[in-house]
Amino acid sequence: MEIRAQNIKMVGKLAIVAAGMFGFGYALIPIYKHICEVTGINILSLSERQVPGGGTAGANVKLNTQVDTSRTITVEFDANSRGPWEFKPAQRSIQVHPGQLATVMYEFQNVQNRRMAAQAIPSYAPHQAAAHFNKLECFCFTQYVLEPGEKKQWPVAFVIDPKLSKDVTTITLSYTFFEVGGKTPPAPI
Repeated sequence: MEIRAQNIKMVGKLAIVAAGMFGFGYALIPIYKHICEVTGINILSLSERQVPGGGTAGANVKLNTQVDTSRTITVEFDANSRGPWEFKPAQRSIQVHPGQLATVMYEFQNVQNRRMAAQAIPSYAPHQAAAHFNKLECFCFTQYVLEPGEKKQWPVAFVIDPKLSKDVTTITLSYTFFEVGGKTPPAPI
């Protein structure tokens, strides 16, 4: 009988611990949001404002307050490959405002009759733009394995820092796609 009482007491303690863990996990979201607001950590902080005449009357819309709408930057996309495969951006250029989140897709196809692993290396022109070109999502962070004939599309999500020099009006983001662990052909002459 004594062991049964101890087991019941232990189950009660474990239930309290489990309920406490659930409550803490549930409270993390508002705590995290508050900490980000207070410290200013989130660079894409949004503020609410009323949009007159837009959508439903009085609807709240999230707006990024750090977008510099007084400037427009043309971002050109380039793709180079060191090997027999197809690699290209879905679009050659876009225009963005500094601070604006933008996403562009790159397309890749393994045209070889064998499996391959590859990774992309980015470069920027002008060179000073590299420090202000913040990629939030990029296929260049990872190595990929593609089967023969396999096609993929990968996103590049980025924000250009509004602190970028005002004399920079065009940035070229170029990727070179290399095979990893295979035979890399010599550089073109």
